[in-house]
Amino acid sequence: MTTPDIKPPARPSTGNPIARSHNVWRGGLLFESGVGERVHQLDGNSKMAPSPVETLLGALGCCAGADVVDILTKQRTAPRKLEVDVEASRRAEFPRRVMTVEVSFLVEGAGLERPQVERAIALSIEKYCTVAASLAGDIPLHTILTLNGERGEPVTQPMFSATFPG
Repeated sequence: MTTPDIKPPARPSTGNPIARSHNVWRGGLLFESGVGERVHQLDGNSKMAPSPVETLLGALGCCAGADVVDILTKQRTAPRKLEVDVEASRRAEFPRRVMTVEVSFLVEGAGLERPQVERAIALSIEKYCTVAASLAGDIPLHTILTLNGERGEPVTQPMFSATFPG
C-alpha cells in the first residue's frame, strides 16, 4: 500500500526539521506511516503490523545498530554480523509508558575486541543515537489541530514525566 499524494495542512516552521512522518488512518487501528513512497504499516492492535511501541523499540535498535556499524567501520573493523534486540517493560496503567529498556547486541567480526565494541555501543547511546536521546522526558511537545479545514493554534502539552507523581 502506498499513500496517495495527500499533503498535510500547512504548518509554521518549527526550526530545521530533520525528520517527518505522515500518518494515514486505514481503518480499525491500522495506519500507514512514512513520507512519499517510503511507508510502512503500524497497528494499534498489533495484529496486521507492528504496534507503535514495537516500532519505537525497533527505531531504537536500528538507530543504535547503525551507529555501532558506522563507528566500527570507521575504525576499519566492520562487523560481518550485527543483530539488536530491544525489550521494554511498560506500566500496567495508562499511559502504558515504557519504564525500562534493555538493548542486546550480537556482534561478530574479525578483529573486533570487547572494549572496542562496548565503547561503540556507549558512544551510540550516550552521544549519537537520536532515538535514545529522544526518549528523555525534557522534549517540548506541541499539538496543532486542523478540524474540518480550520487550523487551530499550537497547544503545549506537558510530557508525562512532568506530570508523573514522583
